[in-house]
Amino acid sequence: MNLTYAYPRSRFEPTVLVDLNAKAERERLSKSALKGFFKLVGTWHVRDEDARQLLGGLSSSALYEWKKNPERTLEVDCITRISYLLGIYKALHIIYGDKLADEWVNLPNNNQIFEGRTPLAYMLGGGLLAMQTVRQLLDARRGGL
Repeated sequence: MNLTYAYPRSRFEPTVLVDLNAKAERERLSKSALKGFFKLVGTWHVRDEDARQLLGGLSSSALYEWKKNPERTLEVDCITRISYLLGIYKALHIIYGDKLADEWVNLPNNNQIFEGRTPLAYMLGGGLLAMQTVRQLLDARRGGL
């Protein structure tokens, strides 16, 4: 007798990963990613200098060009940064009311990760890895941890 074991079906299916190395995927996502980013920095009242840093050190002229014309294909690093920031924005709005969610990144935070700094200052100083850490922190809070 041959028994075959299988995991039971679940209503939760694995997320299909987007291959950001594929130029077609980056082309598909870039315009909406930039529009979302500029809306986010407006909501969070992020200075242009800081917005440039969040994008990985973009020049002033490039930032203004991207604002004026978001029709471009972003590199993997930039899309990843924007993805983390949009995930942070979404998590904040799930955890907190809109007012606190929109102010949170600019409020001093005594969590040991931030050491009294604002989450925005932490992300500006730590770059991509700090964005990932903030996203993971908020996802854990969202999950009740």
